[in-house]
Amino acid sequence: MDTTTLALIELGAVFFALGLLGRLAARVGMSPIPFYLIGGLCFGQGGFIQLGDIGEFSHLASEIGIVLLLLLLGLEYTAAELVTGLKRSRVAGIVDIVLNATPGAVVGLMLGWGVVGATVMAGVTYISSSGIIAKVLSDLGRLGNRETPVVLSILVFEDLAMALYLPILTAMLAGVSFMGGLEAVGISLLVITVVLVVALRYGRYVSALLDSPDSETLLLKLLGAALLVAGISSAMQVSAAVGAFLLGIAISGSTAHNASRVLEPLRDLFAAMFFVVFGLNTDPSSIPPVLGWAAILAVVTAITKLVTGAWAARRQGVARMGQARAGAALIARGEFSIIIAGLAVSAGAVDAELAALATAYVLLMAVIGPVAARVIEPVASLYIKVRTKS
Repeated sequence: MDTTTLALIELGAVFFALGLLGRLAARVGMSPIPFYLIGGLCFGQGGFIQLGDIGEFSHLASEIGIVLLLLLLGLEYTAAELVTGLKRSRVAGIVDIVLNATPGAVVGLMLGWGVVGATVMAGVTYISSSGIIAKVLSDLGRLGNRETPVVLSILVFEDLAMALYLPILTAMLAGVSFMGGLEAVGISLLVITVVLVVALRYGRYVSALLDSPDSETLLLKLLGAALLVAGISSAMQVSAAVGAFLLGIAISGSTAHNASRVLEPLRDLFAAMFFVVFGLNTDPSSIPPVLGWAAILAVVTAITKLVTGAWAARRQGVARMGQARAGAALIARGEFSIIIAGLAVSAGAVDAELAALATAYVLLMAVIGPVAARVIEPVASLYIKVRTKS
């Protein structure tokens, strides 16, 4: 059997299996991310069956998946909303960084992974999953709740923090000098500032350039622009993911709505490949040794996110039940944590165990987050009654 034929068979099997896993996730009311990661673990190095002829395609597909994930995330916000969200949540955002990045950094140092490994793990434990959280809030009918704007403003702050964190991490992974790192951060700040100014003042022109009444033309324009911006950003030592996110911010109005509609199926396809590829590159036998650390991090950072959300909601005058819901909503980790770990592993600058720890941690948090969001109301109600009686 020739290489092309075998690759087609393997790709077909992978896509079909992803469809089945996605259906299973929907049936049990969970995010498909843990299922995709498990699927990758089963068919990668050390798994049941090792796929060997789709490596080049799967690597490129996973990179496109990162770009589309961040592009669609950027489409959810306008520049004005980002600026407003930053002003509203800056104090809570700083508390969020301190409480949730610290556990990951401490574990990274304790495991002997150095400053780079600690920085990677800080990002893994810090960033909540916007995708999982948005779906959970929608499924539970909480989008109109009083605490939801607090949750969303913290997510906006986290996304902006990532726009600064990723260039710093990229520079560290590349082993550049201190001055080179400062240059990367300076370029990133300049690019972010320019994009926000352009989006605020001239966003309608960017949208008009990309807009089209024809779905096929719109898709080609958007995908081409996203890949171009991502590639140019990467060449400037600004993360490709950040470039895609900023492009999404610059697109607004009906164009953003239409862009989301035509890109979502493509994003789901390539994003699924990204999670599978991360699993493929992680040896399942490396997970048991770090499972204890993953469980500790899961417990600690679930509590710290709960405290963060509750504290932020309390500052906005939200009642106790709303405070509990806000904290529980922020617990889930997912796509961004894997993106951070994936960047580090692909650069070859961190210990291989880090991928295993990140995988185990995300598997736990992608399950714990939605479950916590669902059960927090009866638990908080019981706690409030006990406190009231005492």
